[in-house]
Amino acid sequence: MSAIVQEYRPCQIPRVKEPPTGLDRLVDSWIGTWHRRGAVLRQLRRMAEEIDGKEEDWKFLSDPALQKHLADFKDQFRRAGKDVEKAVPDALAAIREAAHRVTGMRPFTVQIMGALALHRGYLAEMATGEGKTLTASLAAIMAGWTGRPCHVITVNDYLAKRDAEWFEPLYNFCGVSVGYVTSILQPEDRARGYARDVTYTTSKEVVADFLRDRLRLGEKQHPTRRLLDRHLHPYRSAEGLVMRGLHTAIVDEADSVLIDEAVTPLIISSPTDNNLLHQVYKVVWDIANDLKVKQHYTVDIRYKEVTLTTAGKRVVESKLHLLPERWRGASRPIELVEQTLNAKEFFKRGKQYVVQQNKVIIVDEFTGRMMPNRKWRHGLHQAIEAKEGVPLSPIDQTLARLSFQRYFRLYTRMSGMTGTAWEASSELWYIYHLPVIRIPTNRPVVRKHLSDRMFYSLEAKLEAVISEVERCHQAGRPVLVGTRNIFTSQVLAKRLHSEGFKINLLNALNDRQEAKIIAKAGEPGTITIATNMAGRGTDIKLGEGVAEVGGLHVIATERHEAGRIDRQLFGRAGRQGDPGSAIAYVSCEDDLLNRFAPKWLIRLFTWSMKHRLPGARLVGRIVSWFVQWKAQRVAFLSRKNVMKMDSWLDEAISFSGQNMV
Repeated sequence: MSAIVQEYRPCQIPRVKEPPTGLDRLVDSWIGTWHRRGAVLRQLRRMAEEIDGKEEDWKFLSDPALQKHLADFKDQFRRAGKDVEKAVPDALAAIREAAHRVTGMRPFTVQIMGALALHRGYLAEMATGEGKTLTASLAAIMAGWTGRPCHVITVNDYLAKRDAEWFEPLYNFCGVSVGYVTSILQPEDRARGYARDVTYTTSKEVVADFLRDRLRLGEKQHPTRRLLDRHLHPYRSAEGLVMRGLHTAIVDEADSVLIDEAVTPLIISSPTDNNLLHQVYKVVWDIANDLKVKQHYTVDIRYKEVTLTTAGKRVVESKLHLLPERWRGASRPIELVEQTLNAKEFFKRGKQYVVQQNKVIIVDEFTGRMMPNRKWRHGLHQAIEAKEGVPLSPIDQTLARLSFQRYFRLYTRMSGMTGTAWEASSELWYIYHLPVIRIPTNRPVVRKHLSDRMFYSLEAKLEAVISEVERCHQAGRPVLVGTRNIFTSQVLAKRLHSEGFKINLLNALNDRQEAKIIAKAGEPGTITIATNMAGRGTDIKLGEGVAEVGGLHVIATERHEAGRIDRQLFGRAGRQGDPGSAIAYVSCEDDLLNRFAPKWLIRLFTWSMKHRLPGARLVGRIVSWFVQWKAQRVAFLSRKNVMKMDSWLDEAISFSGQNMV
């Protein structure tokens, strides 16, 4: 029975311990602060330096002798005795020597510190270019030695496959098997990928496979029930599960996965034919098109909500005869119209979605990447399809759902890495009990952060960005211009192209060329325009002579909802001690300001900038700080509400005697 429990117990969603409240939360936050104290970092450095000092003990061993020692460590970690932690320094020293021999890369002291932090369950903040991928492999080898599943979560399929293949020789040398799971793999290949000691995959794939396994298990969610069934029916075929359970997770770009995407539920669904509902959405869109803002409906920009006025409701009621008879109730048509107005006001082509091959494809607002296998829920996707005049997709019936936030709280051990997490350290502890620690850089950072430039209009800002790009281009410096959405990147690229510049454009419409574009982004005089995807899982190396003229110059065309996302973009410059600079351009017409700043504050900012008053820049800095704080506060409350909803669903379904899916 123990084997069955160990293998399948994680496939059952346990009751996750809820975060504390009241006075308990205050005490818990103090505990989180204690885990992040400076003494922990100093202890990691001392241990890393101790490991560094063991180099002479391993460098003169032959490969077979080194592998013999690694095999001994593997046996020790698999037994998981009480003294296993005492073996970590020697084990990491041996892995470090193996990494140097197999990959040609000798981990720096700071990378050893990062590996130790991951092994101890910390989220290690490591700057761009500091070798997070190699650091993760060091910790993953020790996790793989235990024989329990270890999932290394990356941000996309390309990186999952690349990293697994890059470090496969190192894993094999250390006696650890490694595989990967991407979106194109079939169930048999997925099962082989998860059967390895260490599996590289993405958050979307691992959560989807977890839910699909639950659907395959059906009523046999509990391991004891499956054990009895196996004894009663010894010749019955296996359940066909692809995963072998959950134990350890190492999350790359952890702030993106655990915070930005946390509230997104992953849903397993099946399409249902409902031609009548398709007809309803087309009629509702025609009705919504006749309504006028302020007269028939109000718009809440901050919370992205549309509400019909009394006059608007009267218009809808007067057109109920256009709907099929079963849809002429009192409330449902109002809900459909408000939802369609939401699609009209807040979902813009080139920002939240693109249209390709007559299909609406969602674009992730945080990463800038397309998500072709996702749909908005509750008919919103069909409303947008009606808006764009493309064929309406089938209405999906939900079979299983789980939020990323809840899923990652199921792992027994979790750690992570990212270039930007310190600003969210309190939330990461509150939700995941994941302490953040800042690993120092191997070389001092010499990147220059220039003061934000403020403008009263969007047009003035774009003109200034073009002038800045031209100035850097003439000096032979490469420029990376970061935008928040596809639409802005295309507008800016078109303007620069009309000025005679050669542009490398990176957004969701050409993300397959990402590695090729980023590889050239540090060459002399190169101009790269990219959405947020350029800040995740990529590394820009400077071309010949670029360092002498100042290095890579990064321009943010507007501030993001969180300061850490700005830092992620700025971190593309000045990697590993290289020179570089970064600057943000802000205007009074930016979306972020319009959503989160009070109207009187926007008017004050606009008036002071237009008349060039002495305190205008100070007002601009205050406004930028305020809107980012407000945006992060709203986002945190949203994630907190998702936790409450997860708990409510858990309690409700447990009361009904069912399993939560």
